[in-house]
Amino acid sequence: MYKAGIERLDEYLDLFKNKRVGLITNPTGVDENFETTIDILFKKTNLVALFSPEHGVRGDLQAGVHLDTYLDEKTGCTVFSLYGETRKPTKEMMDQIDILCFDIQDVGARYYTFIYTMSHAMMACKEYGKEFVVFDRPNPVGGIEVEGTILDLEYRSFVGYYPLTQRYGLTPGELSLLYNKEFEIDCKLHVVKMDGWKRSYHFSDLNRQWVLPSPNIPTIDTLYAYLTTCYFEGTNVSEGRGTAKPFSIFGAPWMDADKLISELNKKDLKGVVFRKTYFTPMFSKHKDTLCQGVELYVTNKDIYKPVSTGYTIIYLIRELFPDFKILDPYRPGGKQMIDLLSGDDNLKTQRLSLEEILKKIEEDSKVFKAKKERYHLYEV
Repeated sequence: MYKAGIERLDEYLDLFKNKRVGLITNPTGVDENFETTIDILFKKTNLVALFSPEHGVRGDLQAGVHLDTYLDEKTGCTVFSLYGETRKPTKEMMDQIDILCFDIQDVGARYYTFIYTMSHAMMACKEYGKEFVVFDRPNPVGGIEVEGTILDLEYRSFVGYYPLTQRYGLTPGELSLLYNKEFEIDCKLHVVKMDGWKRSYHFSDLNRQWVLPSPNIPTIDTLYAYLTTCYFEGTNVSEGRGTAKPFSIFGAPWMDADKLISELNKKDLKGVVFRKTYFTPMFSKHKDTLCQGVELYVTNKDIYKPVSTGYTIIYLIRELFPDFKILDPYRPGGKQMIDLLSGDDNLKTQRLSLEEILKKIEEDSKVFKAKKERYHLYEV
């Protein structure tokens, strides 16, 4: 029977004895009855501080919204922001605690910021002599498949900090072990493992309800679409933000969906089908403007290759539509978002042909897969 790491807390209570406890979490930090990790630790340990990643500990903030220190109404604990002036806990924050915990449901994509909130917290624990605990949770898109290009550190950012592939096939606990060793963080790390999870499992194989980890990942299906279409954030193609199906639909006012789908079908992409759609985003890109676009449906998650599919779509859109544009950097002198998301400038420059970039994805995936297997905590 499956148990998340937090559901095994009673076996690890000695770890927290006589220690002031801090917690990094969000609404996904719950047990099978939706009791929050905040409330569980507040009852069973000396929880004194909360640390908020993007979207807030209670999940009340949209993407990119910064926040300041405040008090959690239910527990009275101070909530320190890790998505405001600092992404890494400061000495003043760390002075309040002896041990820092992490309990967030990851989505399995390199550009999802929570996995860097975790690594930055690990760095702070090393720097200030604190312990770090990961209450492990599943990789919801499985623990076997790896796909993508290995990030070039020239394009390091908070949506890609380490040389991982876009789909890395590790749980948060396993990822913390990799961080600690491969990238020499070397903090005092404890991973509270799950029970009953296998590498071959996707989230849909568990008898659990999906809790939104952020406002634009509403369903399990969104996970696979997110690995495919998140790159559109760096272009003038809407990735579906501001609609009921973010990342699963994409388009623009100038797009001819019939033409695009016709070309996509010629590529014989496995495990996915495409449908023409119209949508009007309520916010974000092309707000209040009718867009023509495509909805993607993953028909077989075991053979679907989301990263390769996403690259193929962008190559075709660029080839078919002269109105396609790559957006400027958010900040003057910064890197363009498409480069930060893809982890290099190959998708933008297209100095490699589609066939060459797909070959690079295949080669990089093999290299990273060999490395990540050293940190497996669970069997297939």
